[in-house]
Amino acid sequence: MELIRRYEVVARERLDQGVYDYYAGGAGDEQTLAENDRAWRRWWLRPRTMVDVGAVDPSVTVLGRRLAAPVIVAPMAAQRLLHPDGELGTARAAAAAGLAYTLSTRATTDVAEVCAAAGGGVWFQLYVQIDRDATEAAVRHAVSSGVEALVLTVDLPVAGRRERERANPEIALPEGVTLATHTGRPAESTIKPLGGWDPGLTWDDVAWLRDVGDGTPVLVKGVLTAEDAEAAMAAGAAGVIVSNHGARQLDGVVPTAIALDEVATAVEGRVPVLVDGGVRDGGDVVRALALGADAVLIGRPVAWALAAQGEGGVAELLAQFAEDVERALALCGCPDVAAVTRGHVQRAAW
Repeated sequence: MELIRRYEVVARERLDQGVYDYYAGGAGDEQTLAENDRAWRRWWLRPRTMVDVGAVDPSVTVLGRRLAAPVIVAPMAAQRLLHPDGELGTARAAAAAGLAYTLSTRATTDVAEVCAAAGGGVWFQLYVQIDRDATEAAVRHAVSSGVEALVLTVDLPVAGRRERERANPEIALPEGVTLATHTGRPAESTIKPLGGWDPGLTWDDVAWLRDVGDGTPVLVKGVLTAEDAEAAMAAGAAGVIVSNHGARQLDGVVPTAIALDEVATAVEGRVPVLVDGGVRDGGDVVRALALGADAVLIGRPVAWALAAQGEGGVAELLAQFAEDVERALALCGCPDVAAVTRGHVQRAAW
């Protein structure tokens, strides 16, 4: 989408190099970072014609919430590094667009403030800390604040080898800004940290987290194989998110557009399947739906829009993205999301 490209150009001009690299960069030689984008184009769209698309409805229901389009804002850390509007601006823009917003554990705004600003539709992405008491306190605070789902990130037992971040290991937050603890207490850190997570997570922790969250749905983020999808469901996950962490963990892992087909086939509709990584326009969303996703998450495009124009930029991006989804559905002969089938895509032979 041209708007995304324009926003990224502006963001790159406005942000310090270290901040830009933090959001733009991937792991290793960034092979998977490039492949995440390209892999969607390895699925050709197969439109159906002579279908009445005079009225197209792109809305979906995910975990009981109706979304105006099958699009959710992905978790991104420290958004006040990008713009003073930060997480509050992004959450308000998502709510105005009728979409859900996922708040990062490493946010620069407390979850209670974000939930109040959005008025609903907020998910909380969780990194489990080595200090489990701190994690439990954050989860209870998030649930009491009104989050509708917990997004357990499982692909970060250790930080990936991110060369661009290594060049800028300690990015100072803007004056007066700290990382949120999500416990109602102020944080002491004024730099963007690289780790501190529990490398000992197991599938038993899905049930633990659901109990701590008083039954709040737990989605497992970081699933790339049928085996892990089955394990997540067996552990009681309410959904799985096909993700390679924006290509920021292990370089050379399978692109999400390829992994999605395997995961969705294994899940067989038993729980919602979401996907992120390289989704850049309405055609990509239709591809994801055809491959079995219930919705997609978008991250970097939102980051560039926020950096370029704050809340207004995010609002414009999400509006155009939703419009492009509706257009792509119409051009594929689909009056609604339910009309999209596996027959609407084929794998490119070359």
